[in-house]
Amino acid sequence: MIQNKYKVVVIGAGFGGLWVAKALAHSDYEAIFIDKNNYHTFLPLLYQVSAAEVSPEQIASPVRSILRSKKNIQFIRGEVSQINYSKKVIVCLGQEIPFDYLIVSAGSVNHYFEIPGAGKFAFPLKTLDDAMVLRNHILTCFERASFINDEEQRKRLLTIVIAGGGPTGVEFAGALAELIAGPLKKDFPELKNEKIALHLIEASNNLIGMYHASLGQYTQKQLEKKGVHVHCNAKVNAIDASGVHLHDGSVLPAETVVWTAGVKGRLVSNDLTIQTVPDGRIVVDEFCRISGYTDVFVIGDLACFIQDGKPLPMIAPVAMQQGKYVGRLLKRLLKGKKVKPFRYSDRGGMVAIGRNKAVSQIAGMHIKGYVAWIIWIFIHILYLIGFKNKIFVMINWVWSYIFFEKSVRLILPGCCDDPHGDLCLHRGRSCKG
Repeated sequence: MIQNKYKVVVIGAGFGGLWVAKALAHSDYEAIFIDKNNYHTFLPLLYQVSAAEVSPEQIASPVRSILRSKKNIQFIRGEVSQINYSKKVIVCLGQEIPFDYLIVSAGSVNHYFEIPGAGKFAFPLKTLDDAMVLRNHILTCFERASFINDEEQRKRLLTIVIAGGGPTGVEFAGALAELIAGPLKKDFPELKNEKIALHLIEASNNLIGMYHASLGQYTQKQLEKKGVHVHCNAKVNAIDASGVHLHDGSVLPAETVVWTAGVKGRLVSNDLTIQTVPDGRIVVDEFCRISGYTDVFVIGDLACFIQDGKPLPMIAPVAMQQGKYVGRLLKRLLKGKKVKPFRYSDRGGMVAIGRNKAVSQIAGMHIKGYVAWIIWIFIHILYLIGFKNKIFVMINWVWSYIFFEKSVRLILPGCCDDPHGDLCLHRGRSCKG
């Protein structure tokens, strides 16, 4: 690498980081990207891994392959343990890496809102590992329920509670309802007379609250048609080994509780002077910089960017636009050109409810049903990284659509695969996996 180039260090190879890479490719910057994984996960389809719709590798792409043609960019697989701004270095794998500009795109972590037991007993759905563990666990519950004699335990094994009625919770509930009603009912004829219960809990009065109320109502109606028990205005008080305790004193006994109720920002140890909001996000200025610093940028889920009096949502399109903006900003700075403040262009959003059903909110239009579902498919295939991934995901979707099958109903080696029937009950419980 040319030593006189300005050095840019980017923490995180998610949507924000990769769009920085696209903007900085073949520029006069020397860039180093750091991520604890050597792959990028297409998070909008993560729930489909848990619902046995697609394989993990079909929504993941090797970071080195993505960056291969960008000769001025280096990738390091590792975790950043310290940001030492006073020395203008970050510490990764015990080594100091100097920077002229630092871009933090570290994403988010689960936010349990200090609900007792949530972090210990609920299954998160935030990473590829989470998705595979959850799929293994759900399939293992059905395997165990197929031969267990204890009626109460069998009922618990066949009850799944999803906490959080946002897009992730809704999409997972719809996909899981179709998995249960179709392939699993056929795979387990011994359970045909059993009551399999799927609950979706939302603390507010409407699902997908960031969308128009009519779309939330439509979503609830469609999920209920699929057999999902939707509980709005239902707050979780606690989660323990017995199940979910609600604010009204009722209890939903369940072997599987999935947490999709929220995320928060979390930055590694640092000597920066930063302002944060209650959800852990870092307040940034109109140029996506930490206030008081001209060379430290925060983008994506970790950034609290105020636009029109409200913080931007923690979604992939925001991260992508911010990544592209910061990359271009750095190139303009190098040429001595003026830069304009960042402004997010909201191109709408969409949520899949299941087969032939989705909702979209685009350019002020509220679209629902089959048309919204087709739009959802097109957009997700368009942005899915890797031609091979696009092909295989489409094949799985077509197979599922024609034959009403989910092609990845596998309990793979690892957690929840004990052949002797001892369930992996995940966090805070016994596990031989």
